[in-house]
Amino acid sequence: MSDDGLVELILRSTRVITPEGTRAASVAVAAGRITAVLAHEAEVPAGARLEDFGDDVLLPGLVDTHVHVNDPGRTEWEGFWTATRAAAAGGITTLVDMPLNSLPPTTTVDHLRTKKDVARSKAHIDVGFWGGALPDNVKDLRPLHDAGVFGFKAFLSPSGVDEFPELDQDQLAQSLAEIAGFGGLLIVHAEDPHHLAAAPQKSGQKYADFLASRPRDAEDTAIANLIAQAKRLQARVHVLHLSSSDALPLIAAAKAEGVRITVETCPHYLTLTAEEVPDGASEFKCCPPIREAANQDLLWQALADGTIDCVVTDHSPSTADLKTDDFATAWGGISGLQLSLSAVWTEARKRGYGLEDVVRWMSSRTARLVGLDDRKGAIVAGHDADFAVLAPDETFTVDPAALQHRNRVTAYAGRTLHGVVKSTWLRGERIVAEGEFAEPRGQLLFRQP
Repeated sequence: MSDDGLVELILRSTRVITPEGTRAASVAVAAGRITAVLAHEAEVPAGARLEDFGDDVLLPGLVDTHVHVNDPGRTEWEGFWTATRAAAAGGITTLVDMPLNSLPPTTTVDHLRTKKDVARSKAHIDVGFWGGALPDNVKDLRPLHDAGVFGFKAFLSPSGVDEFPELDQDQLAQSLAEIAGFGGLLIVHAEDPHHLAAAPQKSGQKYADFLASRPRDAEDTAIANLIAQAKRLQARVHVLHLSSSDALPLIAAAKAEGVRITVETCPHYLTLTAEEVPDGASEFKCCPPIREAANQDLLWQALADGTIDCVVTDHSPSTADLKTDDFATAWGGISGLQLSLSAVWTEARKRGYGLEDVVRWMSSRTARLVGLDDRKGAIVAGHDADFAVLAPDETFTVDPAALQHRNRVTAYAGRTLHGVVKSTWLRGERIVAEGEFAEPRGQLLFRQP
C-alpha cells in the first residue's frame, strides 16, 4: 500500500480467500481497487471505514462467462436489469452475455452497439459481450474482435432460434481460420447434428425419452471434430457446457498434446441427476441434457484434475409458458444465476472440496478465460474490489418467489442449499445486502488489445 491516506475502506474477515490460500486478513480498498491484503488486525487508516464480517468468508466476486440475457428483443424472457440483480444476489460481480436470444443477435458491430446501448444503464454488475459466428458473417468477425467482444460463439447443431444458425464443418473451418488469424477465441456448443438426427425423437413427458434424444455420442463426436480443427489451425477453442463424461479422455489427450482447448461445465450437471428428474418437469430441460449420477461423478473428477477448467451457469431463461410439460417442445434452458454459488458449494462440500476450489472454478479461471485475470477473479492488490461475503454453513430452502431473474422458473425449487450470500461488492461499493439493492453501477467491459 503506497499511501495509507488513500485507503477508503477496510474489509475484514477471519476467512479471506486469496490465491495463496484462506487466511484471516484485512483488505484495503481505494478508488474501487484493492490496494493491499493486510494482517487481520492491521490498523484502520484515518478516514477509512471498517467492515468486519467476522467468520463469514470474503471471496472474490464470481465471474460468469456464460449468460443469456436476451436483451433487447426477448426481454419478456430476461433483461439486463433483472439478470444482473439475480447475479449480484448470488455473489456474481461480472458476467459475459451470450450473442443469441436477443434481437438482434450480437453478430455485427452495429448489433453490438445496440446491445451496449441497452445494457449501459441497467447493469447492476459489470457486463461484457461475446460475438457470434454464423455461416454468413465471417467478414464481421475481425471488426467485432476489434470492437472488444471477448470471443465468438458458434453452434454445431440447431440453436433453437432461427436468427442464429449453426455452422457445418466447412463453415466451422472458415470461421475458425479467420478467428485464429487474429488470435481470437471460438466458444462452441458442441453437439453433432447427425447423431442428434439419428437419435430416437419422442414427444411427451418422459425425461428418459428426452435424454435418449440427446445422446452422449453427439457431444463426443462434435468435440472430436472441434479438437481436430483446432489442432490443424493452431486455434484457441472452448467447449461450452460439457455434459458427457465420455468426452473427457478426448479432451485430456488433446490438452496433453498442446491443443489450445479449455472446457466448462455447469452447476446443473454437477448437482442434478437424470434419475431425479420428474416426468413433465421441463424446468430441468437443457441441451445438452442433465445426465446420470455416474456421469456426474466423472465430471467432478475432471474438475478436480483440471480436464474441465471452470464452472459457469449457462443461465438460459424463458417465459413460463414455454416450459410446457412436453420435453420435446419445451424451451431448453436452466435459470441459475442467483443460485449457482450455493448449488455448487452444497455439492462440493459433500464431496470433500473447499471454497478455494469453488473460487478457482467459478472466478479465477473464468476471469482468465476472457482475459480479465489482471483485474477480476482474485483478492490481490491492483484488482477491482469485487467481493462476495458468504456464510458457508448457513442453509436456505429455494423459494422461486425470492429469485430476482424475470421468470421465476427454477430446477432448484424446494431444495435446501448451503451457503448464504450476505452481501456483494462491486469496486468497493456494496451493491446488495439482505435483499436490498443499490442503484445500478455496473460498467461495460471489453477485451483489451
